[in-house]
Amino acid sequence: MPTQLKHLPAALRFQALGTPFYRETPTTPMPEAIVVAWNAPLANSLGLAPQNEQLQLADYLVGNQTPQDTTPIATVYSGHQFGINAGQLGDGRALITAELTDPQQQVWEVQLKGAGPTPYSRRGDGRAVLRSTIREYLCCEAMHGLGIPTTRALGIGGSSQTIWRETRETRETAAVLTRLAPTLLRFGHFEHQYYRNNIEALQQLANWTLQYHYPECQSAANPYLAMFTQVIEKTARTIAQWQAVGFCHGVMNSDNMSILGLTLDYGPFGFLDGFNPGHICNHSDDTGRYAYQQQPQIGLWNLHCLGQALLPLIAKTDLLAALSQYQAQFETAFAEQLRQKLGLTVWHETDWTLVTDLFELLQGAQTDWTYFWRTLSHWMTRQNDAQLLDLILDRTGFAAWLARYRERLAQDPQSSLERSRAMLSCNPKFILRNHLAEIAIRQAEDHQNFSEIERLRACLAQPFAEQIENHHYADLPPDWASTLSVSCSS
Repeated sequence: MPTQLKHLPAALRFQALGTPFYRETPTTPMPEAIVVAWNAPLANSLGLAPQNEQLQLADYLVGNQTPQDTTPIATVYSGHQFGINAGQLGDGRALITAELTDPQQQVWEVQLKGAGPTPYSRRGDGRAVLRSTIREYLCCEAMHGLGIPTTRALGIGGSSQTIWRETRETRETAAVLTRLAPTLLRFGHFEHQYYRNNIEALQQLANWTLQYHYPECQSAANPYLAMFTQVIEKTARTIAQWQAVGFCHGVMNSDNMSILGLTLDYGPFGFLDGFNPGHICNHSDDTGRYAYQQQPQIGLWNLHCLGQALLPLIAKTDLLAALSQYQAQFETAFAEQLRQKLGLTVWHETDWTLVTDLFELLQGAQTDWTYFWRTLSHWMTRQNDAQLLDLILDRTGFAAWLARYRERLAQDPQSSLERSRAMLSCNPKFILRNHLAEIAIRQAEDHQNFSEIERLRACLAQPFAEQIENHHYADLPPDWASTLSVSCSS
C-alpha cells in the first residue's frame, strides 16, 4: 500500500477550531473490504507511492484503519435545502480522517464518504451505496479533466456489507469514497454558527478560513468583505463553466456550496444530452428549482444565504454591493466560455444575439449539446455544412445562422486551422453521460468487475483528446438511457 497514507499527520487544521465545529467520530468497520478503484495518477501527483498490498489499502479505503490510528472528525453545518432553512445538518456519513501535503505544498483534507454514522446522521446509517460512489468518483475526475474546480476522488473501498435504500425491499452494496479538497468547508458551516447566534464562533471560523484559504485578503480594510467578494467571483466562474459544458448539479442547496467555489457533493447530477434549458436531472426536484437554466440564479441565491450569515462581520450595504456584482461576473465568465467555444479571439456584445439565436435552434431540435460543439469545432476546417445542418430541425434557420457566423468569423484574425485547434481544446469529445456511468455500475454490481470504472476514468481524464481507441465513449446515448433516473438518494 502507499506507506505515506499510513503515516499522514494526525493533527487536522480544522481541529484547532474546537468542538463547536465538529465531533470526533470513529469510522464503523466494514467486513471483507476490497479495493474497487484506486486513482493511481492522482495518488502519484500527491506523492503517494504505488499500491502493492491491496488488502491493507482496502482497509484504509473503507475506514477499517485510519492514518496513525487517529479519530476522524465529522463537521457540523446547517443550510437551506430547496429554498427552506433546514436547520442543523452536518457530515452525516462523511469523516475527515487526515491531511496530506503534496509535492507542491498544497494541503489536502482527506475524507471518507460512507464510513458509518456520525452525530449528524439524523437516524441514517452513515453509509453510501456502490452505485452513487462510482458516480461521484467518476464525476470528480471528469470535472477535473474538464478544468472545472472540483473535489477530487482518490479511491473507492467496497465490502460484502449490504444496506437498505429507496424501499425496505431493496438492499444495495455498501461502499466508501475517499475524496480530497483543500477544504470541504461549505456555506452551511457559516450559516450554522449564525443561526445559533454564535457570533464569536462565526468570527473564529471566518478567521480560520482567511488564514488557510484566503490569506491575501487579510491585509484588506475589511478582510471578511474581501473574502466574500472572492467567494462570489469564484462561484460565478465555476457555474459559468458548468453551463458551458452542460453540467447540471441537481441539488444546489446552500450546504452543497463550497467556500472555494469547488463543485461539491455529486448526487443526482447529469450532463445535458439534447439541449433543453429547462432540463431537470434530479427526479426529486418536483418544481424544477435546480434545472439547468436556473443554476446561475440559484448560485446567487445561495450567496445571499452566505451573506446573511456574515452580517455580523460585514455591513449590510457592503454585502449587497458585493452581491450586486455577481450577475456581471457570471455574464463575463460565461461570455469567456462561449468565446472559446465559438473559436473567437475577442467577445463583442453583439455576440450575445448570435449565441441566443443558436440556443433557440438547438433547443428546437433537442440537439445533443456536446456532440454539436465538437462537430462545430471540426467543421471549422472541413466546412461540411451538411453535417451540421443534419443536427438542426430548422435547416433554413440554421443555414441563415451559419451565414452570420461566417461573417463574424471573417472579423476575427485567425486561420481556420488555428481556430479549430483552439475549439477542440475547449469543446470536449467525452463527458460522463449517465449511461456510461450506468454500464460501469452494472458491471460492478452484477459481476464484481471493476475494470470499466478505471477505463472510463482514464478516458474522462483527457476529454479533449481524440482517443480513437475510446471512440465509443463519445457515442450518443442509446434508447435505454432515456429511462435512467437519479435522485438525491442516489
